[in-house]
Amino acid sequence: MFSYASFEELEQLLTATLRIADFPVSCRAVGSRLATPVLAASVLLEQLHNRQTIDFIQNGIMTSHLQPIFNIQDNTLFANEALLRAADENVSMSPGLLFSTASKMGLHSRLDQRAREEAIRATHLVGGTEKTFINFLPSTIYNPEYCLRHTFEIVERYNVDPSRLVFEVVETEKIEDVNHLKHVFEQYKKQGIQVALDDVGAGFSTLDMLSLLQPDYIKIDRAFISHCDTVAENEAFLRKARHLTKEMGIQILAEGIERQEELDLCRELGFDFGQGYLLGRPAPYQQLAKAQ
Repeated sequence: MFSYASFEELEQLLTATLRIADFPVSCRAVGSRLATPVLAASVLLEQLHNRQTIDFIQNGIMTSHLQPIFNIQDNTLFANEALLRAADENVSMSPGLLFSTASKMGLHSRLDQRAREEAIRATHLVGGTEKTFINFLPSTIYNPEYCLRHTFEIVERYNVDPSRLVFEVVETEKIEDVNHLKHVFEQYKKQGIQVALDDVGAGFSTLDMLSLLQPDYIKIDRAFISHCDTVAENEAFLRKARHLTKEMGIQILAEGIERQEELDLCRELGFDFGQGYLLGRPAPYQQLAKAQ
């Protein structure tokens, strides 16, 4: 079995092989002499990612990094978002690659479940009273009553107050069945857990579904936050979103804040919360636990 350091070295070698081979077609079309090793490297790289993903899920080499979410009206810490990371720094798979590989292998449901469990465990170990925002994939919850039972058992096992948890639709997930998502939200709310829509404005065609889903929070896509102080279209969208959420009693969060001017405008428009590198970068939950 490869060590994790060997995994990384092999991945770098295979990636470099594919990069070198990525010449114009005229350079690559020299018969099987080049095509065969390139194909072999591609297959090996895919197998490596598959092996890493299985190890990740089965052996528990995952952890949560927490990124702070602030109330930007009074500058107090409101919550943290739990972000999945490798517990071993030698494992180089990004969360995006990990989930895409797991999806191809039919393991994304199990990975999503493990990620939720790790986030709940981190919430317990950090303590405090701040909320934790936890991503989830609606497509993995084919039967909400059955599929979420494990999550609710984990909440009870770690003695976490359900009111401290906010489950949000993961940013890479495309919503095809709004009624199914509504049913998922209802199951969370029955347990006293709040729900959020992530990346509103990007993965969602309009804001019209807010009235149907009635989330507790929406998070505005960073594409609309970036340079919102100078891009008129972005500012107009933020004003519209703030107006609608205020009418519906939904709290609104700006994510991806990286400049003071962006923070100032969001505060001026009446946004409730903010998240981004300007306010704080993700950090291992152990650092927050020590600070309590």
